[in-house]
Amino acid sequence: MKLTVVGCSGSFPSAESACSSYLVEADGLQLLLDMGNGALGELQRHTGLYDLDAVFLSHLHADHCIDMCAYFVARYYRHGDGPCDALPVYGPEGTQQRLITAYGDSSAEHMPEVFDFRTLKEDAFDLGPFRIRTVRVPHPVEAYAIRVEHDGRSLTYSGDTGPCPELDSLAAGTDLYLCEAAFTHGKENIPDLHLNGREAGESARRAGAGRLLLTHIPPWTDPRTNLADAREVYDGPAALAEPGVTYTV
Repeated sequence: MKLTVVGCSGSFPSAESACSSYLVEADGLQLLLDMGNGALGELQRHTGLYDLDAVFLSHLHADHCIDMCAYFVARYYRHGDGPCDALPVYGPEGTQQRLITAYGDSSAEHMPEVFDFRTLKEDAFDLGPFRIRTVRVPHPVEAYAIRVEHDGRSLTYSGDTGPCPELDSLAAGTDLYLCEAAFTHGKENIPDLHLNGREAGESARRAGAGRLLLTHIPPWTDPRTNLADAREVYDGPAALAEPGVTYTV
């Protein structure tokens, strides 16, 4: 598998990165994990507008889903060729109405013509060459983490979450753990909202993850501090997600 970081900024785009969006590829299939603010523009650096095979939305906060409104425009008003076929979009209950409301135009009623909305639950299923597993994680809105497996390798993406055993279990033995670290240890302490760098490292250690990649760090936070905190408790390779970089899983 290949993982390309389309965007990795938390809460709002930074000067260097769009918000959360990650492209996973294997055997010619392209799965996009989240499409936050600014992601659609960056996505076009890595693939064609109409080359995605499915989208996974971990939850419905704007920094993870709002560019789906712009993507609707690109797919519905496709120049010269008419609307695209419906693209599978996996998201929490209410995803369709959330995006229609956010788009806020009468043409939004056509959104189900280009997006085949599928409601996420805790589940395991096949998507092309991928084996997918999802678990619900603690966050102020319904939110899911996802594990993607292919040919004996695995990638786990936390989405947004507070510490929880369900996430540790999902990430058990994963080769690459793409884990949020929005908070800074000793600074923010809001239950069931986000992880800090230390908590991300502890989760990776408990899961026995092969490699840790910290993501979703807001522009007002020093990512080096969060990475150092993670490395204090996790002995494996740990790094910061970088926009535009492709990682082999």
